[in-house]
Amino acid sequence: MARPLPVQKTSFPKVERKWYLVDVADKPLGRLATRISLLLQGKNEPTWSPHLDNGNFVIVINADKVKLTGKKLQQKVYYHHSGYPGGLKERTAKQLMEKNPEKVVELAVKRMLPKTTLGSHQFKRLKVYTGENHPHEAQKPEKVELL
Repeated sequence: MARPLPVQKTSFPKVERKWYLVDVADKPLGRLATRISLLLQGKNEPTWSPHLDNGNFVIVINADKVKLTGKKLQQKVYYHHSGYPGGLKERTAKQLMEKNPEKVVELAVKRMLPKTTLGSHQFKRLKVYTGENHPHEAQKPEKVELL
């Protein structure tokens, strides 16, 4: 009779989430969004694994001063549907920047995260603010220069 193989336990790394502070003033939106999404997913950590949520917190300040290159301010269109017939709403990037500049940065980053429950958990760790001030000083965020 053959001996059964020993059972090996799967080990999971202990996750220590860091806080990063990113100033997006006068920087291109798309390039920032890719780097912010990598920080949220934890791909900069040596323990990264696609099935684990070991990402970090990211605080974005000066979202109202982010730069859109070319004619994107007038030509980029954000769509939203109410769910009713004829309920397609559209808004240009300029209109969205005037009304809610945080939303522009949030949508750019959210669309670069995985479209799974893991991605939605990672997105919750993104904090976006229009000015220099933010309420997360107690976490002692590490300032990161992405570009």
